[in-house]
Amino acid sequence: MQETVQLLEKYVRATNYLSVTQMFLQDNFLMERKLTADDIKPRVLGHWGTCPGINFVYAQLNWLIKKHALDMMFIIGPGHGFPALQANLFVEGSLCKVNPHLSHSLESIGYISKMFSWPYGFPSHSNPEAPGVILEGGELGYSLATSFGAILDNPDLIVTALIGDGEAETGPTAGAWHINKLINPKNNGAVLPILHVNGYKISGPTIFGRLSNAELRSLFYGYGYEAYIVEGDNIYEKMEATLELAYQSIRTLQSAARRGKIFRHPRFPMIIMKTAKGWTGIKELHGQKIEGNFASHQVPAINAKTDPEELEAVEEWLRSYNFNELFDKDQNRFAPEIYEMVPPDHLRMGLNRHTFGGDEVCKPLTLPDPSDFEEDVHSPGTKGSISMKRAGQYLNEVFEKNVEAKNFRMMSPDETYSNKLDPVFQSTKRAFVWPLEDWDQDIGPDGRVMEMLSEHNLQGLMQGYVLTGRHAIFASYEAFVQIVSSMADQYAKFLNIARKVEWRGDIPSLNYILTSSGWEQEHNGFSHQNPGFIDDMLQRQGCFVNIYFPADANSILAVLHRALSSRNEINIIAASKKIDVNWLSVEEAQKGLEKGLTIWDFASDDDPDLVFCAAGDYLTKECMVAIDLIKQDLPEVKVRFVSIMVLSALGFGPAACHLDHGRLDEFFTKDKPVIFNFHGYPQTLKQVLFDYSNDTSRFSVHGYMESGSTTTSFDMQVRNQTSRWHLLMEAANTLASRGVISAEEAEKITEKYEEKLSHHRQYIKEHGTDPEEVTSWKWTR
Repeated sequence: MQETVQLLEKYVRATNYLSVTQMFLQDNFLMERKLTADDIKPRVLGHWGTCPGINFVYAQLNWLIKKHALDMMFIIGPGHGFPALQANLFVEGSLCKVNPHLSHSLESIGYISKMFSWPYGFPSHSNPEAPGVILEGGELGYSLATSFGAILDNPDLIVTALIGDGEAETGPTAGAWHINKLINPKNNGAVLPILHVNGYKISGPTIFGRLSNAELRSLFYGYGYEAYIVEGDNIYEKMEATLELAYQSIRTLQSAARRGKIFRHPRFPMIIMKTAKGWTGIKELHGQKIEGNFASHQVPAINAKTDPEELEAVEEWLRSYNFNELFDKDQNRFAPEIYEMVPPDHLRMGLNRHTFGGDEVCKPLTLPDPSDFEEDVHSPGTKGSISMKRAGQYLNEVFEKNVEAKNFRMMSPDETYSNKLDPVFQSTKRAFVWPLEDWDQDIGPDGRVMEMLSEHNLQGLMQGYVLTGRHAIFASYEAFVQIVSSMADQYAKFLNIARKVEWRGDIPSLNYILTSSGWEQEHNGFSHQNPGFIDDMLQRQGCFVNIYFPADANSILAVLHRALSSRNEINIIAASKKIDVNWLSVEEAQKGLEKGLTIWDFASDDDPDLVFCAAGDYLTKECMVAIDLIKQDLPEVKVRFVSIMVLSALGFGPAACHLDHGRLDEFFTKDKPVIFNFHGYPQTLKQVLFDYSNDTSRFSVHGYMESGSTTTSFDMQVRNQTSRWHLLMEAANTLASRGVISAEEAEKITEKYEEKLSHHRQYIKEHGTDPEEVTSWKWTR
């Protein structure tokens, strides 16, 4: 055991040293001469406090992997400790595998040191250019959920999640401890959480750092874990023994479950590791305690370039690791003892195959033909079904066709029934492995619907699942998917870079269904009305974010098929959960998807006087009613209808093949007025139009204007001026201004429909529902 400890200590010394050089040095990387101000970078950046803990855990995990030939991934929550992770990736050789310009040489040590947090060098946080990384961890809180996502349907995989005690104060992490109740040890891998309690955040103590050991054990026992605390003297021996105990506990639980034993409370291990913040670093400086205090969180001795006392402290710190004993400059290699701690290539955490994507881990879904679920559209505008019910039937078939592959899951924050996706329960259930009651419905240990009332943790589960090569879809109320906007932003940034990294293979797309939109949340009121997620995701510049607006149930089938077939994208589908009309066949919808927008010939005239355009099912219907009314009130007026099926940050259509700017007139004519009815905020679509043309005066955009309450469905359209009557009045006034109709005709139209609006308001206040004139409308053309 003592020999093992000595090997571990040497390995940690090497990675600690390299962590410090990355933060401070631009020269003199082996400390072959006295450190000078010229050796210090002009900006010293990084977060030292967490690094020694990362290095300690990484070395210990390497030893465990070697002993048992483990398939293990390592996810760090405090991604700001990237100097430590990069040091380990360099020492174990994973960094050199993906970057052939690097080797175990002085030149490469200098390169990774100087280029850390350097312009056009290595980022300051975990990032997709680093092998083995599927979580950046710059925004704290998502490591545990992402780890659980990675082990789903990966029965032999163990993911060690290192969670900082500052990160553990975040809401997402607090909820993520409960994901263990959804994980069946029979057919999934295991997460080994290591809570690194080093006592301090950036400027003060952590909550966990001030809890007693008894309180910590009680807390995590209540959460469903067997907590082991590692601290104090002989910590290398204690950690090695505790990791072995945790590993054996995991395998015992899994083995029993796979032999058929049913657990009411499968209690997996977790480790609470207590070390001093900034362990092995500067102890005191300028009379202030550094090691074991918040002062070591970022860069101690930040003024080393200009302050001789701080420069001396950094030199003493670096020399304390005796790196010259651990690296042979002449041989360009580390000491043999260091290599003894490195697992073989196929077992290195930095080279874990699950983190690389590509054909080895990313298998395509077997998808049903969407036409098999098609509703017959004998004429456009016929009464159809609920889009989400059709989506649920299609997704149920996806589950059935991939039952053996076990590579598809659905995430749902306690809303699968509400969102009308319950047809999936014909072939699967909601996952839950803790005690069940006889009256519980559609729930069990082998369920593939991950239902938890925490959007953050479902997002984390989906990211971990998708980034390790499997397929998922996240269904949410549109208003509350905003909870994960920042997570989605972080993922989009990760994906944007990952798509350009040569050694990263393809991965499935991240897919969302946004339903229960504000347009159908009149009963729940203003709090449930928010299309902001669409607006946010359209800011993601690049060719990989698509927002889909299927106009009916057949269209959502075509959209789902495309989204689930795609790779390396983010697909967002906005669809209704209420019964409405069908306009298109599946084949017509598929053709519309190719361009992203399409002219509906059955609702359009040649050489139109005016163009209506809509994105979204409810908004499409209001446009179609407006067209129908125009043909009744102004039969001489010619109109065109354009349906927007896809938007991206690049414009109309899918991001990969958006509409060229020169083809805008093909759909919207060269000079005729265009009235848009948009599912989201008007400004969202206006910014798309602005990119197409500097002259947008002929375009008018209607959409959600933050006007809502508990009201009726149609009154939501009225309040936001997206109703058929508002569209018709604007059309009449626009046509009059262009001389297509007379001012008198426009005035007559305005008076007629202003009166209808007034009558409608009085009617719903008296009867509590929309009048039959609204609810019984049928397409007559």
